[in-house]
Amino acid sequence: VFEQLMLCFVVLSHALAVVVEVNEGETSVLLPCQHSSIIPDDLTVMWSRCDLHPKSVHLQQEKRDNLTGQNQHYRGRCPMKTDALETGDISLTLTDLQLSDSATYTCSVKDTMIGQRRVTDVQLEVKGQQQTPAVGLLCHYRQYFMSGECLLLHNP
Repeated sequence: VFEQLMLCFVVLSHALAVVVEVNEGETSVLLPCQHSSIIPDDLTVMWSRCDLHPKSVHLQQEKRDNLTGQNQHYRGRCPMKTDALETGDISLTLTDLQLSDSATYTCSVKDTMIGQRRVTDVQLEVKGQQQTPAVGLLCHYRQYFMSGECLLLHNP
């Protein structure tokens, strides 16, 4: 029974992952995140990338942006909605997309009552211009669905 519960948890946690695909050079993309609980006055919203230093992509404290510790790669490129804390829509808009933006972004919230908790992870995949090889194997794999597909490409 315990193993079945653990398997169920793993499948559910993978099913909750969000994958967003966009082409390089697009004007913007929305990284979705919703906070459904009652929103306290001291809520802090943190968007981060664990593979960067500093990790901070965007930080909003006391209903204001606090960008002092923000990674320079995101300077001026990631606004949050001004009414985010009133609506619970704490999604992040990322502008001027680059291939190097491909990564997993974590949306977390923190307050004095519950402490810090992760709300969601968003896997952003920025696609460059694709060139078709003369012969090749194209595989598309989604870990969180635990499935994949492969196509044999041939260009005479």
